[in-house]
Amino acid sequence: MTSLIFSKTVICAVLLASYGAAAPAASSAPAVSSSLVSVVPSSIIIPSSVSAAPVISASAIPPPDARSRAPPSSTASAPAVSETVAPASDDPNGILWGPNIAETPQAIRGSLGASVLGPQDVAIVKQNADLLAPPTTDAGSVSNAKWPFSLSHNRLQTGGWARQENIGVMPLATSMAGVNMRLEPGAVRELHWHKTAEWAYIIKGSVQVTAINPDGQNFLATVNEGDLWYFPPGIPHSLQATDDLPEGTEFLLVFDDGDFSEDSTFLLTDWLAHVPKEVLAKNFQADISAFDHIPGDELYIFPSAPPPHDAKAVSNPQGTVPNPFTFQLSKVQATPLSGGSVKVVDSTTFTVSKTIAAAEVTVEPGAMRELHWHPTQDEWSYFIEGTGRVTLFANSGNARTFNYQAGDVGFVPATFGHYVENTGNTTLRFLEIFKTDRFQDISLNQWLALTPPELVKAHLNLDDATIAHLSKTKPVVIGPSGRGNSTSNN
Repeated sequence: MTSLIFSKTVICAVLLASYGAAAPAASSAPAVSSSLVSVVPSSIIIPSSVSAAPVISASAIPPPDARSRAPPSSTASAPAVSETVAPASDDPNGILWGPNIAETPQAIRGSLGASVLGPQDVAIVKQNADLLAPPTTDAGSVSNAKWPFSLSHNRLQTGGWARQENIGVMPLATSMAGVNMRLEPGAVRELHWHKTAEWAYIIKGSVQVTAINPDGQNFLATVNEGDLWYFPPGIPHSLQATDDLPEGTEFLLVFDDGDFSEDSTFLLTDWLAHVPKEVLAKNFQADISAFDHIPGDELYIFPSAPPPHDAKAVSNPQGTVPNPFTFQLSKVQATPLSGGSVKVVDSTTFTVSKTIAAAEVTVEPGAMRELHWHPTQDEWSYFIEGTGRVTLFANSGNARTFNYQAGDVGFVPATFGHYVENTGNTTLRFLEIFKTDRFQDISLNQWLALTPPELVKAHLNLDDATIAHLSKTKPVVIGPSGRGNSTSNN
């Protein structure tokens, strides 16, 4: 009988020991201790006839997932951050080359990757270092957020051309679309209107614009390099290049709908070509022969004589529009910053612009537009000069880095964390454009500075000196730190 009791005790001890050994190290289940031997009376002598404990079937041991659901120990304390997550990698993650690199780039970063054996478009690879050899901080999946206007189909006309970006070429950019347009001196973008709003930035030259509003009030003005215009949806207008610049003008148009197409514009000539001439005669109270020579198709862009420099709006009993459709951003004093400058324009300064707000930003070599995000609105960006680098953080471990050159369009969905770093040796200048009436952003630096220091330290393990250096006002554009910047040799 004593032998039977002892055998049962040994089996129980083996089961408990197997359970404890198989449980995960982090499990709160108690391990089998030496106190278990107290179950066996000290007076009992193990007879030599008792064999080794029987083999326990694997099916008798609780499965791991069952053990992991064991209630936690009431005495366990929260581990320190360093015990929860390993520190972030110290791998060098600067840009590896610039667009003017002499040798052929390879898909290698440190010990990762290998050379490219097959064919590649070297010119494109040189411009996109962080796609071929991305930083190790990139992870997961983020949709393409770059489109060069150089890859857009160009519509050539007598007197100019136009090319566009929309969701057809960059599906991520659902809220806004853009058109890059060129007019020779005197050339006209014919009288037209859109179902979307139109915002414009003059890249080169000057443009004379005309328009009327629903109250019959008219408008005429000339805008120059760096200036803007804005026409609300349905407002009819025209654009004509002056001869202030011998080559004419070039400008950027932005529309508050990513599905916009420049080929779906309401054009004066297109409309009248599709109205019976009898109706035209009745509408304008003119002889039908007056319409013998109207165009049979749209003009879109056509050559003409340059407008006079002293042109004025047609005399109008209804008067002129109360809020101008143009804004002289070129004359606004930029706010100087440690690493560049910024000009912000929205409905608080450009009253008529109710659906588009923008910032013109400059970033000096080695500097960066700080880590930030926009709370509710997507950012459609256009790079005017220089080279830059942007990493989009899309939450849940997803991040992707893109490289930009002059003439490129970028896109950052609302709430995505990002920065813009100058990776060249010249000034980086770009536009941040938003479908909203007010410009807004949230600065990571300012957020942390205005959060209790103990809470920041608990998250990031920063020392007191670093926390004290955080800025309670938005830096916006931060100058080079003198260490660890990732500018490349261009």
